[in-house]
Order: sequence, then structure tokens, then C-alpha cells
Amino acid sequence: MPSHSFASPVGTVTVTADDHVLRSITISVSPPVSAAGSKATHPLLAEAERQLRAYFTSKSDSFDLPLAPASTRRGEELRAAIAAIAHGDTASYGELANRHGSGSRAIGQACRRNPFPIVVPCHRVIGAKGAIGHYSGGAGIATKARLLNHEAGKDGTRWAE
Repeated sequence: MPSHSFASPVGTVTVTADDHVLRSITISVSPPVSAAGSKATHPLLAEAERQLRAYFTSKSDSFDLPLAPASTRRGEELRAAIAAIAHGDTASYGELANRHGSGSRAIGQACRRNPFPIVVPCHRVIGAKGAIGHYSGGAGIATKARLLNHEAGKDGTRWAE
């Protein structure tokens, strides 16, 4: 399966795709596996990189990428619930659970298993009373804080790393 890695403000982003859909996005703290300055040759990987770079440069706050479906209908519903959290907003695990007839743990598991961080913005899901919660991508909570701070823009909201 083709993949492509590139440096971003939160670490190395690696996108993987087949001929039709993105299969995964990962964030790691190690340097990109691809040679510096290499370009994605697969059209879907190139488009994913373009949209992610636009996100990081604040030129876009939305994504239009074909994603591999979740393995279950419920997984697809929870993914949609996470994706519906607007750029710059947050929702607690409990809030999402109440809105979508689920449990907080199920929301947490959906976030932990999310194969498309940033695009399906699980970093916007926080703990009760505004606690930052957990994050499985990149450097964990530090990466989540960077993403939340990036999206907070000029309103002064700051998340501790």
C-alpha cells in the first residue's frame, strides 16, 4: 500500500492509501522516512498532504478526502460525531456520549482507534471540566495541545502541553 511522509508542526505525518481511499494517517515524533523534499507520487497521497499543509498554515479548516469506512456501523456513527466538532471548538467525552446515545468510554475508544487524526479531529474531544484528556498521536498530550492551540487562533485560549 503506498504511503508518504512529510514534516509538520506536530511531527512527521504519514499518510497511507489504496487506489480509492485513505487507509491511515499517523503522527510520529521521528523524522520523515521519505527523503527530504520528496513529493508524493500517488494522487490521493499528494492531495492529503496538500490539505493537511493547508490546515497547518491556517489556509483551510476542513478536509475533503475519501476515508476508508469504519469496520462497523456504530464506529462510522461515532466517527461522524467526532468529525462534526467544528474547527476551534471542543466537546467532552461525556457530551458526545450523551448526544449520540453512547458511553464516554466508547467515545474514548473511538478516539484512540481513530485512523485519521487531524482529519477526524479526535484532538477536539476533551475531558470533563475542560481537562485536556488523552491523545494517542505523536507526542501524546503535547501534540493534542499544539493542535488545539493552533485551532484556537486569536481568542487567547491556551492548552498546556
